[in-house]
Parts: sequence; structure tokens; C-alpha cells
Amino acid sequence: MKQIIYLDNSATTKPAPSVVQAMMQCLENTYGNPSSVHRLGVEAEKIISQARNEVADILKVKPKEIVFTSGGSESNNLAIKGAAYSLSNRGKHIITTEIEHPAVLNVCRQLEEEGFKITYLPPDNEGVIRTRDFQDALQEDTVLVSTMYVNNETGAIQPLEEIAKVIKRARSGKKTPVWHVDAVQALGKVPLYPKKLGIDLLSLSAHKVHGPKGVGALFVAEGTPLKPQIAGGGQEMGLRSGTENVPAIAGFGAAVSRLKKEAARNSEHMAALKKMLVEGVLKNIPDTRLNGPPVGSNSSAPHIANISFIGVRGEVLLHYLEQQGIYTSTGSACSSRKTEEQRVLKSMGLSAKEMDGALRFSFCAENTAEEVKIVLNKLQECVKELRSFG
Repeated sequence: MKQIIYLDNSATTKPAPSVVQAMMQCLENTYGNPSSVHRLGVEAEKIISQARNEVADILKVKPKEIVFTSGGSESNNLAIKGAAYSLSNRGKHIITTEIEHPAVLNVCRQLEEEGFKITYLPPDNEGVIRTRDFQDALQEDTVLVSTMYVNNETGAIQPLEEIAKVIKRARSGKKTPVWHVDAVQALGKVPLYPKKLGIDLLSLSAHKVHGPKGVGALFVAEGTPLKPQIAGGGQEMGLRSGTENVPAIAGFGAAVSRLKKEAARNSEHMAALKKMLVEGVLKNIPDTRLNGPPVGSNSSAPHIANISFIGVRGEVLLHYLEQQGIYTSTGSACSSRKTEEQRVLKSMGLSAKEMDGALRFSFCAENTAEEVKIVLNKLQECVKELRSFG
């Protein structure tokens, strides 16, 4: 059987054994409805509470500030729509960026159709938002700011500490915007303490950290105005109705428990693999470029590398590598259209050839240096062969 080298961990990760075990326990034994008052229901509710405590602990927030959702997209929807609708009597101006995930951008586009005014901030040529642009965009009627932490396509870390200073100054005056951060690609990769920065709403997803698909969380700081987007029985502190997905939530809790013990070591390991890959490509394969901040800089996440192989179509190279058992990506897994895949790179000023030849490599702690060596060898072979056809 051909060896599989999986470098598409930004799309999804393989569930950890402890996660699978926690989920199977719920499916086979603790299958009660957590709203039921009998023993099976109480046991299910205890599992949810334990998972809530795990997520709250890794963020250093209160358990009651964690709302479980169906994933990062729902968390973003609840945060942005919920805050915008709650605050619409104070203003209808929202600030976001051109490099956001579709689960943020498409929500903002919907709000535009409803009369909200959206400012989309462009990044610099490394994919990082300029703080001065953010400062200039703030208005008296700005009620919401939505910025991602780590870009899912380039691995560019956004300057949240600088943005936090701007928001703090704004809040000392007449402007009081609510701040939402999409941290789906940040959990377990970079320090993540929303209260330290003054973040009001923060989105997470389990399947990016070796948890199950179909479950996420939204941190909601106490006192943050938020209108529920799903009406029903009032589960999740009244902010997200619907019977909780207990097995998935249990799996999320197990994944976070694992993260707390290993995150720092894992980040260092992934950063070393990323450095090895990027330096190997740029040194040994002509006409290539890294799309994003320099490796090892403060703006470079440890697990994502976006590289252009100029003169080669990224999609064709992807399938060549797949035949060798190597799995990568041409862009966001949540975007099915090529124009949408290229949106982030285009906003950074890449040429059509650079965008067309871009591949994203994303690591997890299970990847090895030996795998990277194999990938580098196969990349040299595949790129040379594909360029010979041109």
C-alpha cells in the first residue's frame, strides 16, 4: 500500500484516538438527551459541561462564555449577525478584511444587502492587515469589527495586539465596536487568550485540531450583545437552540484536552517542518515564491505554507502529487470556485501566473521530517516534468 503523506491539515485533521474513544463512549453508552432529567440525560449534560470546561480553560475564560455550535461557519454567522442585529440601533458600519474566510465575507455581503455598510481592508503583499488602515476605517457608527487571527491560505498572522490597542483607544471615546475574531486556524498553533486582548467574540472549530467535524464553539464575553440566530428550546445559554451533539462535543473536549498538553511542542515541530519545506523548495526548484510572511517571522504561523510554482498549474501539480500519495491543496477547502480560491492571493498583488501555480501545504504534529524530504524530492520531479510539457 502506497504511503500517505497528508499535508492538507488546514482543510481538516485526522481525529485523534482519544477523540474517537470519547465519541464512541457517547454513541454506545451515554446516548441520553442532555435536556432530560433522568440519569442518562444528566450523564450527557455532565459530558457537555466537561467539554465546556476544557475549551474555557485553554482560552482562560469562564465556562459560561463558551457556546457550542456546529462548527466555525456557524460560530462566525452567530457572532457577526448576532452582534450586527443587536447593535443596529447604534450604527450599521462593520469593518472586516479582504482576506477573511468565506464564512465571514459572505455573511458581511448578506448584511450589505440588508443596509449595513461594510469596509473591507486590504492586506499588504505578505497578507497582513495594516493597523493604520484599520485605524482610518473606524467611524462613529462602527458597531462591529471582524478580523481573522491566522489566514487559512497563507498562514499570515494578523496584528491582533496592535488592533487591540486601536480598539481600546476607540472604546475610551465615543466609538464602542464589538470585536469578533475568527480563530479557527489559530487554536493550538499560536497563543490564544481573548480576554487579554479585549476580544468579545471568538470562533473555533474542532476538526482543525484533530477533533470531529460538525462541532465548534463561540466565545462570548460576558455582557456582549448577541441576538440568537436559531430559535428553539434555549440550549447553550439561550444563544444556540437545538439538542446538543453530545458525541461531537465530547470529541471536541478530548481534542482540546490533548492540545493543552502538547500545543507548544507541536507548534515548534510544525514550524521546523515548514521551514524545511519552504527553504528546500526555494533553494532547489527555480521560479518559486513563498506567498506570505517570511518563515520564522512573528507574522508567520507554524503550520501553513503557500508556495507558487510558476509555469505550473497548481491543480495539475496537486493531482500529480496525489498519485504519489501526497495530499495538498490549492486553497480554502470551503471554497469551490477558482476565483474565490484566488481572492486572498490576488489581494496580496500576485500575478495571474503566481496565483495559478499556488499550492498550500499545511502541517500537523504527526508529520515528520522524513515525509518532508520525500515531498521535496517528488516536487522537484513533478514540477520538472510538468514544465517540460509547456
